[in-house]
Amino acid sequence: MPVEEFVAGWISGALGLVLGHPFDTVKVRLQTQTTYQGIVDCMVKIYRHESAYVLAPFDLIKVRLQNQAEPKAQLGGPPPRYRGPMHCAASIFQKEGPRGLFRGAWALTLRDTPTVGIYFVTYEVLCRQCTPEGQNPSSATVLVAGGFAGITSWVAATPLDVIKSRMQMDGLKRRAYQGLLDCMVSSVRQEGLGVFFRGVTINSARAFPVNAVTFLSYEYLLRWWG
Repeated sequence: MPVEEFVAGWISGALGLVLGHPFDTVKVRLQTQTTYQGIVDCMVKIYRHESAYVLAPFDLIKVRLQNQAEPKAQLGGPPPRYRGPMHCAASIFQKEGPRGLFRGAWALTLRDTPTVGIYFVTYEVLCRQCTPEGQNPSSATVLVAGGFAGITSWVAATPLDVIKSRMQMDGLKRRAYQGLLDCMVSSVRQEGLGVFFRGVTINSARAFPVNAVTFLSYEYLLRWWG
């Protein structure tokens, strides 16, 4: 892969991650907790009562920290479960063993393997349909194609994203699931098939602007380097 494409992809991906992270926190809360009445209620409660500890480079650490409902340590109040990414990782390793750090890995793999293909195919198809032959896609085309590519891939990914998040939170207090399949069956039995699409609205709302910005910055960086 040319150095220019690697750097452009890295920068555009970072921009998309920064833009989409608050939405991702809300999505994980809605998928794993039942204390919120909806997206707005979740966002308001997080904003009022908590601060998101979102520095972890690993998905498991990110989800654990996003689900941490305790506010920062206050005088006379209970301390938060995790003091930060490194403390979170160390706590998981100590209490759940090395395998605990890989909890939900299979669900993550199954989620991302097909959706990455869906993501790029959708983007390329939309760009080609909206761009005259021999020309580069316009900024508007890139924004729309990137946004819809993000929505399409996340709609496909949401069922396994729900399972991934639940398995990553499993083991925090007690083991509720014996594995990926048991998690899926148990979730359906308790909450119905609709559980697989919990968070799909916030996923889609986040996906459009995040991936529109990601693809636009990627395309412009490549053109700038010429």
